[in-house]
Amino acid sequence: MDWVIGWWWSGRWYRMEGCTWLWISWMKTTLDDLHYHQSLSIRLKSLAASADFPHMLFYGPSGAGKKTRINCTLRQLFGSGVEKLKIDQRVFISPSKRKLEINVVQSNFHIEITPSEAGNYDRVVIQDLLKEIAQTQQVDLNAKHRFKVIVINEADSLSRDAQAALRRTMEKYMSNITSKLIAPIKSGCLLMRVAASNTEEMQIVLEHVAKKLKFDLPEEASQQIAEDSGGNMRKASLVFQALKMQSPDLSGSLTIAKPDWEIYCHKVADLIVQEQSPARVLETVAERVVERVDEAMKADVMHWAAFYIYHLEAWVVKVMAPSHGQLS
Repeated sequence: MDWVIGWWWSGRWYRMEGCTWLWISWMKTTLDDLHYHQSLSIRLKSLAASADFPHMLFYGPSGAGKKTRINCTLRQLFGSGVEKLKIDQRVFISPSKRKLEINVVQSNFHIEITPSEAGNYDRVVIQDLLKEIAQTQQVDLNAKHRFKVIVINEADSLSRDAQAALRRTMEKYMSNITSKLIAPIKSGCLLMRVAASNTEEMQIVLEHVAKKLKFDLPEEASQQIAEDSGGNMRKASLVFQALKMQSPDLSGSLTIAKPDWEIYCHKVADLIVQEQSPARVLETVAERVVERVDEAMKADVMHWAAFYIYHLEAWVVKVMAPSHGQLS
């Protein structure tokens, strides 16, 4: 079977042939290699060298570098062994005897899970996994630290029951925001805020990538990519990759394609700004309903939509009553 590697972006398929992903090429593995938030890197290095390593909570906007800093901190703690990863599928049994299959990424020194994938049964995953880890010993007897780290992704998506279970036996986890986490968990962790990078910091990273891959990146192009990405380094890497595929030398006028959801959001915002009235909402919804009902109903739908001082809720009821069973 032949495999094609690529990605879908803004209604277009980008195919990869004979090249590597940019973010794989410049992905950092040590705290010393990180280009921004140097004070945070220094603090993490100091903690990694300490004999008393605390529970930690990483939070900040998407694409700011939380995952990268966690991986670099693990490398600082345990060495290159943390990069030897394998993916296992663990089975957990809920109180109702339902089997829950969760993917777990692990090395000899840490384990990484996303228990929110289990939905309402995330408490079962948390309890069983922590109990299992607590009963096992460190595999490498020569490791710098005798403890094993648990990285819990999307901690802010955990249910209250799962957070309560986690509170008693925490190791380490990651989150976008702290407002959804219960106070006992936050108070038991050292909070590490990973802020979004600014335009200048993003340009430095992009130029470093270009230099490493041995091609010129015009300053105008790097600035355009950085400004469009809004502090999200993950988005910047995707945009950089897409532009590189379109224009290898990244010269001239560059058009950054927008993802479909962002285009539609802009259209909705434009409509809101153009006319702030219930009539605009009613007109748009009515046009869509007309497309989905029988010919015999279309005249009535538009008649009631055009009725003088008519409320949206009342019009919806009028349409739903006779069209019950006809809408598809």
